[in-house]
Amino acid sequence: MLLEESVFAGVRSFVYTSTTSAFGSALSPGAGQPAAWVTENTIAIPRNIYGVSKAAAEGVCEMFYRRDGLPVIILRTARFFPEADDDPAIRSAYSAANAQVNELLYRRADIEDVVSAHLLAVERAPSIGFARYIISATTPFTTNDLMDLRLRMPEVVRKYVPEVDEVYTSLGWRLFTGIDRVYVNDLARRELGWRPKYDFVYAIARLHAGEDHRSALARAVGVKGYHSTESTDGVYPVEIE
Repeated sequence: MLLEESVFAGVRSFVYTSTTSAFGSALSPGAGQPAAWVTENTIAIPRNIYGVSKAAAEGVCEMFYRRDGLPVIILRTARFFPEADDDPAIRSAYSAANAQVNELLYRRADIEDVVSAHLLAVERAPSIGFARYIISATTPFTTNDLMDLRLRMPEVVRKYVPEVDEVYTSLGWRLFTGIDRVYVNDLARRELGWRPKYDFVYAIARLHAGEDHRSALARAVGVKGYHSTESTDGVYPVEIE
């Protein structure tokens, strides 16, 4: 396997691309609960085979660090491909672009920022040794917003980005009425020196100027391909976070 060969070859940096789906049901608090403030310290609650397999692979990576001294950085990435949403309710109610800009507030990153995080992880792994980091666009929210985000998200967004109404009205877009989690990238910014550029505030400024909110790399890479077999809800055979 790659980890074994890396130890044998004396590799100095190993970066594993994981997913925020590894947090599982911790991402979806029960009714009446505030939105989850998701950091690297959030305890994962396995939800499906996708998240379980990713978390298991993370564990193997950590074992190779502790047993063999292989420097490993695990990046739990948020969504970064512009594919149609896996939730049929979102797909039917929002355009893909509208939904994806909304997600920059709490659960999405631009692929250019994801790439820069990987490059930094390769560079810093020897000095860090082992770590996990959440890779998602920087949220404007704080822990004081979590209950309001669950019930009346638009009010909270307007507090931080007052120009959102003008931009969204011109595009015929809408904010989500509520969200259930917020990914927090503080640790990656602090320890890796990561400086993600493509967040919600940046997107609104670009859209206000009549420009594309995505990076050139995101436009060039385009949509992720899926398997050819479709379920009744499209190309998503299982529910994923």
